[in-house]
Amino acid sequence: MNRIKKCFRNLTQKKKKALISYIVLGDPEKNITLPLMHALVASGSDIIELGIPFSDPTAEGPVIQRAHERALENGSSLNEALSLVKEFRESDAITPVILMGYTNPIERLGYDYFIERATISGVDGVLTVDLPPEEAVTFNQSLKGSGIENIFLLAPTSSQKRQEKVTSMAGGFVYYVSLNGVTGAANLDIVSVQKHVSNIRSLTNLPVCVGFGIKDGVTARAVADVSDGVVVGSAIVNKIADLAKSKESNPLVYVDAVSVIITDIRSALDN
Repeated sequence: MNRIKKCFRNLTQKKKKALISYIVLGDPEKNITLPLMHALVASGSDIIELGIPFSDPTAEGPVIQRAHERALENGSSLNEALSLVKEFRESDAITPVILMGYTNPIERLGYDYFIERATISGVDGVLTVDLPPEEAVTFNQSLKGSGIENIFLLAPTSSQKRQEKVTSMAGGFVYYVSLNGVTGAANLDIVSVQKHVSNIRSLTNLPVCVGFGIKDGVTARAVADVSDGVVVGSAIVNKIADLAKSKESNPLVYVDAVSVIITDIRSALDN
């Protein structure tokens, strides 16, 4: 069974909500990402989303866009991400890892070769932000054939037809974007989130997790009350950016700072 499915099965048995944490590969330095991944798990993350740096991350807000820029300046790439996940697996064979990014790097690598490498490395899921379901049919079938889940996004503006299409193809969980706009936006409307999550749940048996606008324990708890889990990204990346501005290079400093954020959110979810 895919690690993502196992993770949600175990969380359901324990009556817990999923905490999915996002960081960008190679931000702000290459040697910091692997320690951060292990720290995310140690402080309470259930699933890791590893952002693949891209030159035009259109779905991202300024905080994560700058993280992509820093990572690209370091020469971080999809190839490196696959190697890093393989290294992560040497000491963690349980935590699901999702690669989140854009179509271009995968196309350049080649879909079949990417899936082969991802399978060998121990990747559990792929979220390709700019690949619509209509264009993802063959890729989706190949991923499923290799045991890798294809995660899809749905937004408040997604039509009923689009929701039905996405839920018919999605694997692992459905990622509901709680806000109109880009990552890091504000003005979280819990009533609206509950309405949309309920509708998505009527279309699929997959868990529905919510991202965008989750910035602390309070917002995470509120969203978790109406969903199966939360995705935290900008809050983590913003803390990393603050340390990067101060020219901090010690991985342990980043580990400690990010662990505080995740521990707070995990505590809020469990209480």
